[in-house]
Amino acid sequence: MTDESSEAEQIDPDSGADSADSGAQGQSRWVSPGSVSLQGAMREAMQAPPTVFEAVGGQRFFDELVGRFYDAVEHDPLLRPMYPANMGPSRERLAGFLAQYWGGPAHYSEKRGHPRLRMRHMPFVIGSEERDAWMKHMEASLRVATLADGTDGPLPTEIRDAMFDHFDNAATHLVNHPRE
Repeated sequence: MTDESSEAEQIDPDSGADSADSGAQGQSRWVSPGSVSLQGAMREAMQAPPTVFEAVGGQRFFDELVGRFYDAVEHDPLLRPMYPANMGPSRERLAGFLAQYWGGPAHYSEKRGHPRLRMRHMPFVIGSEERDAWMKHMEASLRVATLADGTDGPLPTEIRDAMFDHFDNAATHLVNHPRE
């Protein structure tokens, strides 16, 4: 899963970004690890050099984050049935999407077009239990993430918080089977 939040936090269908990431609502408390500074609108900051993608060590960071996440999903009785037997392509797609979202190369969009996350997840029943299970695994993966820049240093708190916020919003947006 990668967002049904309030109207102010809906995904912009043209950009794939949260509408809250731009304009006054996107003003923020974001990142300044080394020379990265996520000031102003989140969308603009993610694309300004150096990007979060560069600050965390590039594609390797996202491959490792997604690897830990899917290792946990493989053993989750609620989530595992939603995925194909071979989860390799799922891993590759999520890592590519996240790398692109955080300022990396646009390989995901080149291969798959616009992310259309909600549409792509519509065939699956995603309620609050599924959302919470997904978040549990992603949060655990993020909690132990380190920089993939050769230092294996800790992920700056500001980046971790920004990623957690993104995952939380995205997972909530994908809920398509609310409790009745």
